[in-house]
Amino acid sequence: QVTLVESGGGLVQPGESLRLSCVASGTISGIDAMAWHRQAPGRQRELVAQFYYDGTVKYTDSVKGRFTISMDNAEKTVYLQMNGLKPEDTARYYCYAKIAPTYVGDLYDYWGHGTQVTVSS
Repeated sequence: QVTLVESGGGLVQPGESLRLSCVASGTISGIDAMAWHRQAPGRQRELVAQFYYDGTVKYTDSVKGRFTISMDNAEKTVYLQMNGLKPEDTARYYCYAKIAPTYVGDLYDYWGHGTQVTVSS
């Protein structure tokens, strides 16, 4: 089975930075995409940033210019560098991956348990 484990969350003041990490482990033949989503209390989960297998990325408008997603395919790790954090970035951040566990190429969705990011003065 595949597991995703996030790390790097914490409590920071506005304007500070954090880097989130997510490591995929288990039976993995290939990774089609990895992404970060977030969910704040009383709000729906939203896509923050996604890194595709072809190297393309996309971001939600509210984080463009502040957040950067990157991926180390060899280490099966995706990162989210978050600069200039704002109180509205406060949420639980979840790692997502679309993974082919075997060489036949069937793809499945996996989610981590999340890491909390709190931005407050």
